[in-house]
Amino acid sequence: MEENNNLEIFNTIVNALNGLDAEAKKRTLQSVITFLNLDWTPQSSLSKSNETSSNHSEVSFSQNRDMSAKEFLKEKLPKTDVERVACLAYYITHYKGIQFFKTLDLSTLNTEAAQPKFSNAAVAVSNTARAGLIVQASKGASQLSAAGEVFVQALPDRESAREKVKNMRVRKRNKKATSKNDD
Repeated sequence: MEENNNLEIFNTIVNALNGLDAEAKKRTLQSVITFLNLDWTPQSSLSKSNETSSNHSEVSFSQNRDMSAKEFLKEKLPKTDVERVACLAYYITHYKGIQFFKTLDLSTLNTEAAQPKFSNAAVAVSNTARAGLIVQASKGASQLSAAGEVFVQALPDRESAREKVKNMRVRKRNKKATSKNDD
């Protein structure tokens, strides 16, 4: 009886996911696993992270790949929503192997890390993008920027983090000043 019920649930899930592209299927399943508070990592990402760590002797981010999102945020000590979104983006990229993510992915990870809920996650993500720590990718997704990576690596030393990002930014020319000089 239980076996039949499991098969029905399995078929329902497969049919529901069938219309989604591969990335959306993966993201949805990861969200469900997080929501149900299950501790599970796909075998493919485990073997991928093992290959990566064996191929690269020097890694620029934390060597502890088993660190939970909660532990990571305790180590980085983000104080603002922008810093927290940047840290979550870093974690989802380097620890979960998800290069492109949506606001829902970051919100789910934030909950998994036992952090206070964002009052408005979309605004927090938008502010982080405006700060240049994440950038837009295809299909409404975002990804961690190079500046965001450097920023999070420097945390919890905020002064150092801000200085490193400041040195990375390309200064935009003022259009008004340029057009006045052209006259």
